[in-house]
Amino acid sequence: MTEPTAPPGPHPDVAAVRAFWQGLGLPGLVDAHVHFLPPRIQRAVYAVFDSAGPKIGRDWPIRYRQDHAERVEILRAMGVRRFPTLPYAHKPGVATYLNEWAALFAREVPESLWSATFYPEEPAAAYVEEAVADGAEVFKVHLQVGEFHLDDPLLDGVWGLLEDAGTPVVVHAGSGPVGNAFTGPASTERLLRRFPRLALVVAHLGAPECAEFLALAERFEQVRFDTTMVFTDFFGVEYPPDLLPRLRDLGHKVLLGTDFPTIPYPYAHQLESLARLDLGDDWLRAVCWENGAALFGVPEA
Repeated sequence: MTEPTAPPGPHPDVAAVRAFWQGLGLPGLVDAHVHFLPPRIQRAVYAVFDSAGPKIGRDWPIRYRQDHAERVEILRAMGVRRFPTLPYAHKPGVATYLNEWAALFAREVPESLWSATFYPEEPAAAYVEEAVADGAEVFKVHLQVGEFHLDDPLLDGVWGLLEDAGTPVVVHAGSGPVGNAFTGPASTERLLRRFPRLALVVAHLGAPECAEFLALAERFEQVRFDTTMVFTDFFGVEYPPDLLPRLRDLGHKVLLGTDFPTIPYPYAHQLESLARLDLGDDWLRAVCWENGAALFGVPEA
C-alpha cells in the first residue's frame, strides 16, 4: 500500500507550520480534510486537476505530489497529529474497494483516521453498517464529483445508521470551485429535516453558499464546518465579511481543513489565512486543535 521510501530531509514547508501551532501553545494540529487515495485513483484525480477541466475551472498546480510515505512524513514533521484519508466514491461499485484500501492505510499509519465513503446504490446501507461496526471514524461524500443529492432515497438506510452512530460525515455540498445541479444547500437542508442529529462537517465552509450553510449550523446542533481553502488567496470565493461575527460565535463548530496534498500553495498559507481574520487566539486554538481533537477523540499528549 505504501512505498518504503522516506524523504531525505525536512520539507521546506515544515518550519512555518510548526512555528504557527507552537506560537499558539498547541500540541500540534488536527486536520479534518486530508486525502490519501489508492495510487491508480490518485493519479486519475491529479490528471483532472492538471487538465484544469470543467470540474476544476482553472489552473490548479499541486504542491504536494510526493508518494504516500513521503506525504505521511511531511504531515508528521509539520505536527499534524491526526488526519483522515477521505476517499469519495464517484460512481456505483467503487465504495467498498475504497473503504478496504482506507482501512488498510489506517492500520499502517497510526495518525490516520479510519475513513470510508458511500454512494447511492442498493448495497450502501449494508457496507456502511459494516464499516461503522468495524470502527470507521469518518465518512466522506462529494456531491459535485458523485453527482447525487444527499437525500437520494437509496441513502435513507445509510443516514439512519450514521445518525444513530454519531459518526461524522465530511460533505462537499457547496458549489465551489464549480457547481452543478447537485451542489448547494437544498439537499443538505432536506436531509437534516429528516435526520436532525446527523454529525455533518460541511467542507470548504459551504462556499460559495456560505450564509445558507452557516444558518444550518446555527440551527442543527451537530452540523460543523471545515475551513478547507476558504480565506486563502487562491480559492477565489470571498467569505462575506458580515458573516464573520457569526462564524466567531460558532468557533466551537469549525475544524481546520486544508485539502492536502491537492493544494497549490504551502500548507502554512491556510493557517496564516485563518490568523489574518483576527478572530482571536482562542478561536484559532479551537479550530486548529480543540474541536478536531474533541470530535475525533484525539488525546492531547
